[in-house]
Amino acid sequence: MTGDGLSRGGAPLGHLSHMDAWEADCILNLRLWCEGKEGHDQVRHSMLTEMGATEGQRAFDAFSRLVSLICQNAYRPLVRHSVTCSCVGADECVFCHIVRLASSGHLHDAALTANLLVGPAFAEHVALLAGEVGRAHRETAKAARGRHSMTANSANLRLH
Repeated sequence: MTGDGLSRGGAPLGHLSHMDAWEADCILNLRLWCEGKEGHDQVRHSMLTEMGATEGQRAFDAFSRLVSLICQNAYRPLVRHSVTCSCVGADECVFCHIVRLASSGHLHDAALTANLLVGPAFAEHVALLAGEVGRAHRETAKAARGRHSMTANSANLRLH
């Protein structure tokens, strides 16, 4: 990012490679979704592929409602890094933290954190949607780890 892009909300606070896979995926989906219709289609396709038609559509709908709610009611426009950037900006960190807290069952803390992005009238709704989004992302990552583990274990089997 350029110096102008380092405005409030854009300061890099971490790297995608230092996050859990489901958290990095959540941030990448946010970035894609904010790019417009093509990004929406990519996020939807990814969720349908990873979660199946019913669960994927449910997860996409929750994600879309969450991001729309935040973007429409934010104190200021969300600042995000490009889809290809490995940095994680402040607004992206806050978004991910809300999702992490809510999906871990800490709805009150998630709502309090949501106040960094939206007003109190929307914070509880953001926390509830974030819980749905986080659970879906966590379950998908867990299933992917299981598939990877089974593949890795079967590749390392030695009979003699």
